[in-house]
Amino acid sequence: MSEIDRRTRHEDSKELAALNEADAPAPLYMDFDDNSLLTALFGEHDRNLARIEQKLNVSVTARGNRLSIEGGVWRQKATRAVLNELYARLENGLDVGVGEVDGAIRMAEALVTEDGELHAIVDEGTRIRTRRHVITPRSPVQAAYVRALHSHEMVFGLGPAGTGKTFLAVAVGVSMLLEGLVERIILSRPAVEAGERLGYLPGDLRDKIDPYLRPLYDALHHMLPSDQVVRRLESGEIEVAPVAFMRGRTLTSAFVIVDEAQNTSPVQMKMLLTRLGENSRMVVTGDLSQVDLPRGEVSGLADALEMLDGVPEVEVVHFSDTDVVRHALVTRIVQAYDHRERERRSKAKRDG
Repeated sequence: MSEIDRRTRHEDSKELAALNEADAPAPLYMDFDDNSLLTALFGEHDRNLARIEQKLNVSVTARGNRLSIEGGVWRQKATRAVLNELYARLENGLDVGVGEVDGAIRMAEALVTEDGELHAIVDEGTRIRTRRHVITPRSPVQAAYVRALHSHEMVFGLGPAGTGKTFLAVAVGVSMLLEGLVERIILSRPAVEAGERLGYLPGDLRDKIDPYLRPLYDALHHMLPSDQVVRRLESGEIEVAPVAFMRGRTLTSAFVIVDEAQNTSPVQMKMLLTRLGENSRMVVTGDLSQVDLPRGEVSGLADALEMLDGVPEVEVVHFSDTDVVRHALVTRIVQAYDHRERERRSKAKRDG
């Protein structure tokens, strides 16, 4: 590059920077009433503010109880929405960590319109209160799912791992049990081996089955103190059992969760769906891209979705990789697998 070209490029850059500076909106200021909450709002070493700056491409400066937000108009208002949501959590005595920050950002990105208008990030109807935690949705689809769990007798939650399908279903079930809206929670999974064979393990039937059901126990312990989980399991208020144990029963006044339903057969799925009794709700979760049935067998979940299409009071909620709320790397892993699957389907169409 010649000296003239360098000088011209430098002058162009200066002109562009001056133009951008002239067009940049004035900083947006926020004032907070309770200084004692700001340490938790900003995070240790201001890591929450740093994360918001990185994700929303803004600059946030704190002076006392006042924040200034610099960036585009939409980014400023999205940042304000995030900070207001997190501050409201702290005012209600709730924790704010990386998960809550990422969730508020995800919600704001979806709900702040281009002209800066904001639809409520989290309405009170989607907050789930359990003994140990108050749980809030971390994506618009999660919020829609929670609303569906409250308003429909049968809900299908479909999508990849890490989107909160089972976790939120257990949370809603526990909250309904605590409120007396149902008398018991029944959690069920098909005992289908995913590459490992557990039949050789020592112990009785319960010992052999428990590895399949462990994720459900983990979710329960997140919602309730351990002594309550044990007591309610012993009393039958909470029951965790494989799908095969549901045959012949009528499940009344119950919140029923069928997890990993892609691994049921059509016969099993029909049996489960027809167990529903009076004053009961059923949630069926699964990921049709993770079927562990023997090759050639039809998934009961896929069969049920086809059969029940258009049936009133049956709601289907679809999650995607954008709803993954685990480690950020999980989202990228899910996207990579989805990309490969799309390429395979495209190649199959071309070859076919």
